[in-house]
Amino acid sequence: MAPWPKLYGESREAEHQAFAQWLVQQVREHDIDAVIVAGDIFDTGAPPSYARTLYNRIAETLSAENCQLILLAGNHDSAAVLAENKSLLKRLNVHVIPMVAEDPEELVIPLRNKAGEVAALLCALPFIRPRDLVRLGDGVGHQDIQAELVQQIQQYYHAVYQAAKAKNTAVPIIGTGHLTTFGAQLSESVREIYVGTLQHFPADAFPPFDYLALGHIHRAQTVGGLEHYRYSGSPIALSFDELGREKQVLQVSFNAHHQAQITSIQVPVFQPMQVLRGNLEAIKKSINALPATGRPVWVEVQVEEQDYLSDLHQRIEAMLEDKPIEVLRIRRMHLSPTQGATQQAQETLEELQHQEVFERRLREAEVPSEQQAQLTALYEQVVSEMEEQA
Repeated sequence: MAPWPKLYGESREAEHQAFAQWLVQQVREHDIDAVIVAGDIFDTGAPPSYARTLYNRIAETLSAENCQLILLAGNHDSAAVLAENKSLLKRLNVHVIPMVAEDPEELVIPLRNKAGEVAALLCALPFIRPRDLVRLGDGVGHQDIQAELVQQIQQYYHAVYQAAKAKNTAVPIIGTGHLTTFGAQLSESVREIYVGTLQHFPADAFPPFDYLALGHIHRAQTVGGLEHYRYSGSPIALSFDELGREKQVLQVSFNAHHQAQITSIQVPVFQPMQVLRGNLEAIKKSINALPATGRPVWVEVQVEEQDYLSDLHQRIEAMLEDKPIEVLRIRRMHLSPTQGATQQAQETLEELQHQEVFERRLREAEVPSEQQAQLTALYEQVVSEMEEQA
């Protein structure tokens, strides 16, 4: 879901409103029994008022459609914010899972069809924060921390799965999660997760779910080569490097043998976005060739010039004239005779996320890699706690 309020300063409210309307329409057309959002309900611990309003409106609308809604916290979310109206929303058949529970059985949610029958059981696991499962003492090595965290998370997943099996083995069991698995393809907008210092979770450590719905990775993909273990991806592009890939929601049903039947439903593009790359002459031609749309096109410009141009921004602005184009980001790309264009030569702080600034500073200070992981984990934990208190 991830209603990210802005992209390089531009509000995304109109896109979020349009997606919400489209999603409700899909629920009606396909007679959906339950909608599962596997984390990142919001992008921040202090979401803007429009996002909160939209959050409540979707809950009310899907309740009126007799469709269960399950909302799981992601690494962007504040557990405190999600817990605020958890009890009230449950009366609307909306289940909000802000954090893991001490009793694994509390995370087992029956999913009912329109006739009120239990059609599946959901192991509703949200993003797992370091303090949720295990506390590690000082002096523990990086590799030991990794192994311990993987083991703890794996054991918790299996405890929830066993709790589901104890309730009912006659229906499919669905799992969720919000983490990075080995081999997952990231995009620029993904904030890397460090659960303690856990960077990746092995796909074979999950229980044998009949279907696994994962969040955090914005690019739709399977997990561990298994068709029934999926990242559905973000419903809208959250960075320019996600363009060119279809956005989707996944419709899942089960046959009599509990085998998942998966259908991808493509999400329309609600905000046109483009990447223009080349020298200034090529970029000018690309700007003139952009088709007219109902909304201004958001553009990232990647400039490939040998010389450093101090008036680059002014030159690009002059190309736009009165065209319905908004340049959100300008990147200067290195040109190498042998390598071609690589990463940008110069960036401003405005072009970077705060996590990137922190991680680059660690590298510049030549902090050993193990310490980098530990410091980054502490940094992410502090940011998360600050957002929860905001």
